[in-house]
Amino acid sequence: MSIEPVLGGLPAASVRRAVDLPLRLADGTSVPARLTTFHGLVDGREHVAIGLGSRAYDDARPVGVPLVRLHSECLTGDVLGSARCDCGPQLEEAIRRVSHAGGYLLYLRQEGRDIGLYNKIDAYALQDRGLDTYEANRALGFADDARDYTVAVQMLEALGVDRLDLLSNNPDKAAQLEAAGLRVERRVRTGLHLSAVNHGYLATKAAGGHVLQLPGL
Repeated sequence: MSIEPVLGGLPAASVRRAVDLPLRLADGTSVPARLTTFHGLVDGREHVAIGLGSRAYDDARPVGVPLVRLHSECLTGDVLGSARCDCGPQLEEAIRRVSHAGGYLLYLRQEGRDIGLYNKIDAYALQDRGLDTYEANRALGFADDARDYTVAVQMLEALGVDRLDLLSNNPDKAAQLEAAGLRVERRVRTGLHLSAVNHGYLATKAAGGHVLQLPGL
C-alpha cells in the first residue's frame, strides 16, 4: 500500500472498514453508531473512530463542523466502573453529546495516559501510598502524560475532517491537533464528574492544566 505524506509531513492513513453498531447507554437506550477502522496508523495500534449522530450513516450528507472527542482507553473506568477516575462518565457523556451534535468519538488505545495497563496498575499502587497520578508516573520513569495524538490526526484526515469542535478540558489535545494542521474551531468543555473518591484525581488534573472548576480551587 502506498502511503503519501499529508498534514505536517504525516503519512496518510486510509479507511479499512466501517460497520454499523448501535451503542447501548447506561439508561438502556441506544444510539446509532458507525465504527471505522484504519490502515496505516503510525503506531500500529487498533484505534477506532465512532461516528455518531449525522456521522453514523452511509447516506448522510453531514453539514457544519463535527464535534470530536478524543477518548483514551481506560479499562478500569470505562469497563469496570472504577470511581477513582472520571473516564467512564466522560465516555458516556461524550457518546450522548456527540450523538446530539453529530461527529466522532475517537477511541484511542492509550491506557494510563499511554503508559500501558500494567504500568497503570503499578501507578495505582503508588497512589495508594500517597502519590498523585503525575507523581506516580514519574516514580515509574514516565512523563506526566505520554499521549501523542498523531494517530488522531491521521484518523480525522482519513474521515475527511480538517476542522472540528473539540470536546475536551485538556488544552494539550487542541494544541497537538492544531500543530499538525487541523483547525479547532471551538473547544467545548466536558462536564465535571466529581465524587468523594475522585476529588484528588481531578484536582491533580486541574493543577496540570486541565480546565476544571473544582470547588475550593
